[in-house]
Amino acid sequence: MTGAILTPYQGKIVGPVAWLLGHIMNGIFNVLNAIGIPNIGLAIIIFTIVIYLLLLPLTYKQQKFSKLQAKMSPELKAIQAKYKGKKDNDSMLAMQQETKELYAKYGVSQTGSCLQLVIQMPILFALYRVIYSIPAYVTIVRNAFYPLVEQLRTTDGALAFIQENLSSAKSFSGQFKNELFTAGDASYVENTLIDVLNKASSADWDSLTSNFGNLASSIDSTHALLNKFNFFLGLNIGDSPRYMVQTAFANKNFILLIGGIIVPVLAAFTQWINTKLMPQQVDSNAKPDPDDPAAQMQQSMKTMNIMMPLMSAFFCFSLPAGMGLYWIAGAVIRSIQQIVINKHIDKIDIDAEIAKNTEKYKAKMEKMKATPQMNRYANMSTRNIQSTPSKAVNTDNEAELQNVRTKLNGKEIRKDSLLAKANMVKEFNEKNNK
Repeated sequence: MTGAILTPYQGKIVGPVAWLLGHIMNGIFNVLNAIGIPNIGLAIIIFTIVIYLLLLPLTYKQQKFSKLQAKMSPELKAIQAKYKGKKDNDSMLAMQQETKELYAKYGVSQTGSCLQLVIQMPILFALYRVIYSIPAYVTIVRNAFYPLVEQLRTTDGALAFIQENLSSAKSFSGQFKNELFTAGDASYVENTLIDVLNKASSADWDSLTSNFGNLASSIDSTHALLNKFNFFLGLNIGDSPRYMVQTAFANKNFILLIGGIIVPVLAAFTQWINTKLMPQQVDSNAKPDPDDPAAQMQQSMKTMNIMMPLMSAFFCFSLPAGMGLYWIAGAVIRSIQQIVINKHIDKIDIDAEIAKNTEKYKAKMEKMKATPQMNRYANMSTRNIQSTPSKAVNTDNEAELQNVRTKLNGKEIRKDSLLAKANMVKEFNEKNNK
């Protein structure tokens, strides 16, 4: 099965996450099947809810950061304005220190919500892999393609017909050229057929029935079972909205036309609502400062927020409706989360939060001051050493340093070692105290 999309994704980072999420999706579908409603559309919605509930702590931290950053933005801009145009070392260090204290005051990290995004990205990519390749992770759906794929594999001309005539086969052209496929590896060939049939439109299924009459019963029963899994609110989520619209015009089916239009429209609309509920860090009418990188980045995010709904509509129009359903469900769930979290954050006493964070920062600074002087100097970079006023090393630390030198006498000292740094400090102080 190596190389087939049906095979669970094997990436080093996304692969294990997709494997875990695939087990969750498989469990959800098994439960739905046990209670008599084995529906992929419903499974996708429940799956999306479960995943976003698991991500809730990260979402909360990210939105809290955005809220606090929006409140601290005027103070941050004041610091930037204070040191604007000052490129000397002292001014740069002073600006860095004031910025650090401001972030500490509001209890947020200068790296922003990057950590939360880094954690979420593999999860989101894995979600896409699972939704896009349901049979690779959901056993019941995969088994629904049997015995048809076995029959197609052993029927003369079937593989060539599928490769040349089914519209869904174009997406898997690489698999048809794979040496395992050309060599007739049974598992690889059957998995490739499942990949193709999983994305096949109703027209593709009709084409198979008309050209392989001897397999008509197996084709029709497999298609009927997959339709049972795929039909959601009157739409086959295995079909793309593009195909729905084309079929609706051909058959004058206006209900299908509405269904084909509403999926991408809802995807764009819910995405737009989602971006509007996100905490805004800049005035939407303010002109960005060309010299402020942060403002420029925020302006880029504003542009992206406009483009994302349009991109959602475009992709959902071309991809199977199941992906559109996932995007709509995800946007709705994120919007609900944002409303609830924003209300909770708005109830927080910001002044009390700031006071608490300020006390934490002061306690941290006091702890650093209590750290032995030798430890502080030894961990300083040479750049910081050059910008620090000279201070004599106390007698106890000098004696400790001498003991270390005695123990290491005759041994080569690494340039990046703690002792090497301590020697640099000593030589620096001796030179400045002459």
